[in-house]
Amino acid sequence: MKFARINHQSLSNPSLAVIEGEFAYALAEGNWFDNFQPSTRSEAIPFAEITLLAPVAPSKIVCVGRNYQEHAAELGNKMPDEPLLFLKAPSAIIGHGDEIQLPLDSKQVEHEGELGVVIGRRASSLSDQDEALDYVLGYTCVNDVTARDLQRKDVQFTRGKSFDTFCPVGPWIVGKLDPGNTEVTTRVNGEPRQSGNTRDMAFSVPFLIRYISRFMTLYPGDLIATGTPAGVSRLAPGDEVEVEVEGIGVLQNKVVAKISGN
Repeated sequence: MKFARINHQSLSNPSLAVIEGEFAYALAEGNWFDNFQPSTRSEAIPFAEITLLAPVAPSKIVCVGRNYQEHAAELGNKMPDEPLLFLKAPSAIIGHGDEIQLPLDSKQVEHEGELGVVIGRRASSLSDQDEALDYVLGYTCVNDVTARDLQRKDVQFTRGKSFDTFCPVGPWIVGKLDPGNTEVTTRVNGEPRQSGNTRDMAFSVPFLIRYISRFMTLYPGDLIATGTPAGVSRLAPGDEVEVEVEGIGVLQNKVVAKISGN
């Protein structure tokens, strides 16, 4: 099942929705974290008529750095002994089809295609015996856009990762996926730049959920960006970036130059 946030002329406000085949069904009440029934859905809306919005509005975005050995190597970094965690501002989130804005403050903005994990149940201090995937609502595509020059300058990651528009997410959330064996591909203007498989991650999705829950409570809707494969490259105005995760779909965004004052 696919979960999305949509806009449509028949809806007074953006709505949570279920995508089934060629149709979307807006949820008239409740949310994805309840056992909603068909009676809570709207009439079928043709998929071609809807506008997809970012499918998440998390309290936090927890990112994992250097989770693929080849990506760590291409940036000249050693692999960490434990997951390298950092936070990305939720205000950076945009959806499928929205524009990535290149800030005036950076001369080196790069793409980072990743598997995103959306939390479905409150998770705190999980033990090794807890089934971590039971706390997952589903999976999505994430582009952890990064101002690489500012990341290097600051040493820590907050500024270089958190500009507005620096976290494209979507196009929807898929409920069932094998997070331990999934292809992740990034293309720029149709040309492959990144290609990897989540089986090559140093720290698996279940391990990451348990590990993160030891330090901060994960709430329904929170997003974990699990790390990026090798092949990151610089973005320029006019570029079209696609992040494809096997079993989910393609997240597509155009790159534009930010205009001063906007």
